[in-house]
Amino acid sequence: MSEVNLETQSVTTQQAKNDSPTKKELSEQEQWTEIIRPETPWWDLKLRELYRYRDLVRIFVWRDFIAAYKQTILGPLWHFINPFASSIINTLVFGTIAQIPMEGLPPFLFQFTSMMLWSYFVRCFNTTQNTFLSNAGIFSKVYFPRLAVPVSGAISALFQFGILFIFYIGLVIFFRYKGVAINFHWLYFALLPVWLLLFAMTALGLGAIVAALTTKYRDLSLFVGYGLSLLMYISAVVFPVSAVPEKFQTYVHFNPIVPLMELGRYALLGVGTVTLAGVVKSLVFAIVIFLIGVAMFNRAERTFIDSV
Repeated sequence: MSEVNLETQSVTTQQAKNDSPTKKELSEQEQWTEIIRPETPWWDLKLRELYRYRDLVRIFVWRDFIAAYKQTILGPLWHFINPFASSIINTLVFGTIAQIPMEGLPPFLFQFTSMMLWSYFVRCFNTTQNTFLSNAGIFSKVYFPRLAVPVSGAISALFQFGILFIFYIGLVIFFRYKGVAINFHWLYFALLPVWLLLFAMTALGLGAIVAALTTKYRDLSLFVGYGLSLLMYISAVVFPVSAVPEKFQTYVHFNPIVPLMELGRYALLGVGTVTLAGVVKSLVFAIVIFLIGVAMFNRAERTFIDSV
């Protein structure tokens, strides 16, 4: 009887060994969602981690573009109304009242094209600078790369730009039918995605710096609205650079956004002053300010929840 029990126990033990998972199987079963690492250096931009969460970025893009106007009557048309209304006002003020020459183009076409480019910059900037204050509730509950919010905002802003671009094409067809000469520079037109990328990088970098600072200095966010209005007027958005008095031309070109505006108008309308020095300056500024902004943004995200 004891021999049978011993034999049964031996078989059971052997079966248990066979049924128990090996170390290799355990390692395959363990699928970690996050790995805790030591504090990373400031130059680690976490772009690889952002790529891993690309599906989340896609969801945020849908939320920013559609859900924001889900219960409104006009829906996504609100992306069009604000630049359109601003173009009408600027046409009346700078074209009709101030009589500023718009490079020989119809004032409304000039203003709408400029506002189309500027609206993309402003939307990218606003989405980024409001990241911590607007999403503190989500950030305190679940982890994901915080950069997913401003990046998704920049991508959704492209849809707004697309709506405005369709209307811009209609304006060009209309004015050319009326006999207005609009000379496209096809090479610059083909490089329009590059100019938009530089716009986005500049806006994301500046917005990230403001977002990092507003976690500690909340009153900075109150100044942003005035700062954007001032930046628009000193960036040759509502008037061409050629309309600036010659003695101030040098100071205008210190602004790295001015060459981007001139490049955009040169590509879309065939007017503006484009220089190699201006292009290089805007390119270098966009890269540098983007890297600085992302580094400050990543550093602020570690402790912002304690101060927001």
